[in-house]
Amino acid sequence: MQRRQFLISAAATAAVLATRPAFAQDTSQAVVDAYLAAWNAHDSAKAASYFADDVTYYDASVGTPVKGKDAAKTNVIDNFLNAVPDAVWKMKGEPVAQGDRVSFEWEFSGTNSGDWADGTKATGKTFSFTGASLFTVKDGKIAAQNDYYDALGFYKQLGLM
Repeated sequence: MQRRQFLISAAATAAVLATRPAFAQDTSQAVVDAYLAAWNAHDSAKAASYFADDVTYYDASVGTPVKGKDAAKTNVIDNFLNAVPDAVWKMKGEPVAQGDRVSFEWEFSGTNSGDWADGTKATGKTFSFTGASLFTVKDGKIAAQNDYYDALGFYKQLGLM
């Protein structure tokens, strides 16, 4: 009898654990991981699908936030992937996830073989620079992305400075 009660209790516990809701950081990190994978697959539409409609994308080297999913896709993702069709965005180490926030250090590399959206011509030069991103994820979508990196070093590698 005790064995039967134990098995029923164990089965009930297993069912609860198997159907537990995901913690916010699990979900937030999964969204950011999928977003990064879409960038590395060079699929700007897929990457942008992880943005909330009212996303705010802040690039510290630019200083002015890009607001809205379509603007972030066009002005950020498409801009980079058109100018650097072989782009690789690699997470360095493990991300830090807490609630709806995810942060990580990264390395971005590739060859500038396409023109930039601002009219700057392709340099044909390879580059690699590091930075860090901070994400806020709400309701399974990226509500904010803030990027901080060595823009001067990046521009020097491209021969633009």
